Amino acid sequence: MDRSGEFDISRRGVLISGAASVAVTVAPNVAAEPAPPVQGAAPMHKVAFKVNGKPRELELDTRTTLLDALREHLHLTGTKKGCDHGQCGACTVIVDGRRINSCLSLAVMHEGDEITTIEGLGTPENMHAMQVAFVKHDGYQCGYCTPGQICSAVAVLDEIKRGIPSHVSADINAKPQMTATEMRERMSGNICRCGAYSNIVEAMQEVAGARA
Repeated sequence: MDRSGEFDISRRGVLISGAASVAVTVAPNVAAEPAPPVQGAAPMHKVAFKVNGKPRELELDTRTTLLDALREHLHLTGTKKGCDHGQCGACTVIVDGRRINSCLSLAVMHEGDEITTIEGLGTPENMHAMQVAFVKHDGYQCGYCTPGQICSAVAVLDEIKRGIPSHVSADINAKPQMTATEMRERMSGNICRCGAYSNIVEAMQEVAGARA
């Protein structure tokens, strides 16, 4: 029996079906449903704290660092972003009397805290004693890391006065002294690419009254 007719029809049907499938795929789907909302949007959270003596309240992505909150949301750009990994100290600020690397701390962790940045230590018209000493002893060159150095230096002298021991304290029960060795050890987390370390120590010693 001659079955060529059935074969021709079958082949024709396959071609027609294939062309129709391509047309459906290429043609725009005018009846498509609108795209669903993005899932997992960044969670926001309100946080209130004092910055340089002023109450501030922000609503932030919970992943925002304290550094970015200060720079990008409060526009306090004196605090610098250096390594962003807590290794250079350029982002040092003082929180409740303690110096911290603000790039390693989330802003929402500081509800109710008192934060002091370089802008809160002094102004060009009324500089902090440490700022005056840094200028006098040329404790900076490019100046990029200087705000963190100054905030750290102020907190270091306070740490020593309060008797908080360091890694160079021979006796952790004895009160630490305002020595150059002690200051250098405590400032070791603040890197100065320009190498003004000796000048920084001289500035700190003058503020501490350890030298004339």
